[in-house]
Amino acid sequence: MNRRRSNIEIIADMLRVGENGAGKTEIMSSANMSYAQIQKYLGFLLSHGFINKVKVGNPAVTYQVTDKGGELLKNINYIIEVLEFRNGHNGNGA
Repeated sequence: MNRRRSNIEIIADMLRVGENGAGKTEIMSSANMSYAQIQKYLGFLLSHGFINKVKVGNPAVTYQVTDKGGELLKNINYIIEVLEFRNGHNGNGA
């Protein structure tokens, strides 16, 4: 199935990468994002308190998921699981 990811799927991918702390380049490559996308979504996640910018050196910056971001990721994972199940993607044809 070759479809574009939704905004929520992109956010979830970013939060998964940032759970243990990650730099911008690591998030970009692990979440398969362009530079324009990373700028847009990092701004959103930072402004809503889902991630924090942590300085670990000069000029190294790491992004870390906050408790609020962790809760968001749990909720997204739950919703994706329920929706995939209801759409019959659970492997048993339901």
